[in-house]
Amino acid sequence: MYMHGSSLINDKGHLEIGGVDTIELANKYGTPLFVYDVALIKERAEQFQEAFREEGVNYQVAYASKAFSCIAMFQLADELGLSLDVVSGGELYTAIQAGVPMERIHFHGNNKSLAELEMAVESGIGCVVVDNFYELKQLGHICARHDVKMDILLRITPGVEAHTHDYISTGQEDSKFGFDLESGQVDQAIQLSLLDPHINLLGIHSHIGSQIFETSGFVMAVEKIFEFIEKWREELGFTPSVLNLGGGFGIRYIEGDTPLPVGEYVRKMVHVIKEKAAAHQMEIPEIWIEPGRSLVGDAGTTLYSIGSRKEIPNVRHYLSVDGGMSDNLRPALYQAEYEGILANRADEETTETFSIAGKCCESGDMLIWDLPLPKASHEDVLAVFCTGAYGYSMANNYNRIPRPPVVFVEKGEAQLVIQRESYEDLVRLDLPLKQVMKQM
Repeated sequence: MYMHGSSLINDKGHLEIGGVDTIELANKYGTPLFVYDVALIKERAEQFQEAFREEGVNYQVAYASKAFSCIAMFQLADELGLSLDVVSGGELYTAIQAGVPMERIHFHGNNKSLAELEMAVESGIGCVVVDNFYELKQLGHICARHDVKMDILLRITPGVEAHTHDYISTGQEDSKFGFDLESGQVDQAIQLSLLDPHINLLGIHSHIGSQIFETSGFVMAVEKIFEFIEKWREELGFTPSVLNLGGGFGIRYIEGDTPLPVGEYVRKMVHVIKEKAAAHQMEIPEIWIEPGRSLVGDAGTTLYSIGSRKEIPNVRHYLSVDGGMSDNLRPALYQAEYEGILANRADEETTETFSIAGKCCESGDMLIWDLPLPKASHEDVLAVFCTGAYGYSMANNYNRIPRPPVVFVEKGEAQLVIQRESYEDLVRLDLPLKQVMKQM
């Protein structure tokens, strides 16, 4: 079994992460439980930053917080010198509560509300990544009312399709995100931005997709952008000082996934940008990237208690766990695949193949279809690897199931960073029928 980060099998035959026995964690905090390997997050952040430092360019590495958002995670990102990419008022509010410096926050999203834009301007965030003409106009009005000038990037769709799942491909022309390059939308957005005295256009943002295992898509996106930079410089008098290539760097979920070392993505991007900048006789722009999954994805492991077992002779063996699509929606949404082991019997040979079923009242609530394990029972704890990205952040209360807690582990210590939801939490916003009727 492939082990990520600090994960290992200890002398008890238990899975250990960050120097902490996962069975002790399950006993203390209950299951389901998200466990994050802080050392691995730190290692990845340093790998991205070191690659840029070696290339000698100006840069920002912004954590794409939609992968996993909470106050402690934002504070960790800040400690690591990362900027923060937020996509909603809720993520921005969390960043404010975490004490993240406002100037290091980039606000993304294809349909920011007026209230969210107002919040961003009033908070003094560092940059708004503008997605469409409506947003550009409204942001200008809000900035004028507050008499401030906001730094922005224009999100473009470069027409490059990453080799990934349709739902997480965002750089092709037919996308809900960004201004289209080929149709002239970007040219028009640049003109409008340059004319607005309350808008400071820094540069261009592009994001071609997610879970990408090669650099060719990023190279093509850069080449496409530079084709237009010469035109913008000559016709509009605009040369980007910032080029943000987004994220999408893949991780290993299962055998057969072949992500590159994170530094290799960075080096290839920087080399092609340097080459194109030299060819166009322009200064190398500041380069921004936005890793999310590649920072936290394989740092996260979910622990489940095994419950019922169902055997259909010559067909399938099911094991049901105490979580499912309420804490990991990705298998149902993307047909995502995972690996796992019995955390309390991690050193034992596998003897059977099981299908891991969630507890939600949905036939599609399946976490893993074919997982080799020792003969398992209700006394066992299942560890599912690489759940650190889009697990808790997509968690929900379907079937009125409370969301799990989250712990950070490092150097033999565990810290609870998100408490388990209670049944009381589930009904906290509910109103009795008679009270509702009185308000009508």
